[in-house]
Amino acid sequence: MNTNGGGVWQHSDVVVVGAGLSGLVAAAEAYNAGSRVLILDQEPEASLGGQAHWSFGGLFMVDTAEQRRLGVKDSVELAMNDWLGSAAFDRPEDAWPRAWAEAYVNFAAGEKRAWLHALGVRFFPLVQWAERGGYDAQGHGNSVPRFHVAWGTGPGILSPFLAKVREGVAAGRVQIAFRHRATELVFHSRSVTGVRGELLEPSGVNRGEASNRTVVGDFEVSAQSVIVTTGGIGGNHAMVREQWPNSSGPDYMLSGVPASVDGEFQQSVANSGGALINTDRMWHYTEGIHNPEPVWPLHGIRILSGPSPLWLDATGQRLPIPLFPGFDSLGTLRHLETTGHEHSWFVLNKTILNKEFALSGSEQNPDLTGKDVKLLAKRALPGTPAPLQKFLDAGIDFVQAATAQELALKMNALTGNSLIDPENLHQTILARDMQVDSGLGKDTQLNAIREARRFATDKLMRVVPPHPILAAEHGPLVAVRLTTLTRKSLGGLTTDLSARVLGGDGEPIPGLFAAGEAAGFGGGGMHGYRSLEGTFLGGALFSGRVAGRHAAEATGTAAAAAGSTGV
Repeated sequence: MNTNGGGVWQHSDVVVVGAGLSGLVAAAEAYNAGSRVLILDQEPEASLGGQAHWSFGGLFMVDTAEQRRLGVKDSVELAMNDWLGSAAFDRPEDAWPRAWAEAYVNFAAGEKRAWLHALGVRFFPLVQWAERGGYDAQGHGNSVPRFHVAWGTGPGILSPFLAKVREGVAAGRVQIAFRHRATELVFHSRSVTGVRGELLEPSGVNRGEASNRTVVGDFEVSAQSVIVTTGGIGGNHAMVREQWPNSSGPDYMLSGVPASVDGEFQQSVANSGGALINTDRMWHYTEGIHNPEPVWPLHGIRILSGPSPLWLDATGQRLPIPLFPGFDSLGTLRHLETTGHEHSWFVLNKTILNKEFALSGSEQNPDLTGKDVKLLAKRALPGTPAPLQKFLDAGIDFVQAATAQELALKMNALTGNSLIDPENLHQTILARDMQVDSGLGKDTQLNAIREARRFATDKLMRVVPPHPILAAEHGPLVAVRLTTLTRKSLGGLTTDLSARVLGGDGEPIPGLFAAGEAAGFGGGGMHGYRSLEGTFLGGALFSGRVAGRHAAEATGTAAAAAGSTGV
């Protein structure tokens, strides 16, 4: 992308720190409102778009045309009840996060789909059901399916905002300065008037690869408004462990985000007086597997599983109800911490794997990402999808066997211990299979599988009919070692509903705004303790839009562009 050569602008109306999704949305909105916008990012141009590029493209939306076509009855009231049951807000500082949650749910039930549709974003018609919960009606989980996958996945969501920024660059009103690493805010009195930082050595690494931090100079730029959109902390394991609730976290974790997601500028803003709250609330996954073709350090991929695999702890014990695949991510993480081991297992057979396993990430779903209908149709054919087959062939976390006893020996060989008793594993699977053979049964997981198949998407493409796992015709048996995968920080800089960063006294810091993960997706943590999924990209979109519009308004340029339409 042409970034307007001739040197970085020393002054602009709005400076956006971070060129991920929320930053691009904020920049597009500010430009659209008439502002002159400078975007700073520490990474090279290849990584423009940040984490969103790698995402599966799932968006939480409420009462949509896609849901209604599938017979799903949803409403803003039901969604808000689910959100509050999952968030479990319980702190005095949760006032702004709760206000953002209410605003976001109304957005997700209101103009979100129409806004994105007008920008050219389209959605896969089969809505997915994530984070099902399994508790009571006021507890955690989505009561109905709300996970809408964008056609084109993460890159498809980025596309219209990249186009708007390119338009601004061509018009001479937007500039992107890559390899500019912001380190501190510039103040005049109490107002933020700019950003200073380090100029990093040029880097030719590919998207997502770790770039060097060799400093070759410094910079300082001024603006009437500064928007912080630098993301979270998931690539900085030291910071993740420092903020881990009640402990230091697992000794070994995989990274679900690039190393550039380091949280350092967020901490700099906090050191300058921005109120950083809820840092102990995080969203990491326990279904991580090693990527055999890693892009960044400790690159892990999350398995998006249907509900049929048995989930066992490191010793071979089934996890307690309702910790089934896809039901309660945080509950599973909390339980596994009590076991004293850093891995768990999915145990299943090839029939379940072929239909129920999906891999998170745009690069793991070339059919959806490439908008390839012919390739997508192959998902309905027998056999293992090609991206998953790569993990079976080259991944270090998969073992296969004809019998449970043989499978247990291979599981122990993989982990270098004898925690799995071969006969106990056989009896655990056999006991579950007898419940299937009974035709009715008392196994809660089997009942959840049957219930899931009442929903059209699950029956068609996500959940196999209940059958004995040990049945030879469904073999071989498969075990997958699972490792904690870092992903999102749910806390962040406190912002009001105009995305203004608040100080420790609760008052806005003039000239300073924040959006995306750096702001806890709004308010310093609009998710509370748990996510309903599809709410990270959506939160980046919503908070970036709010920040861009209000930052432009604060400069006075929005008034000059009143009545403008577009992004």
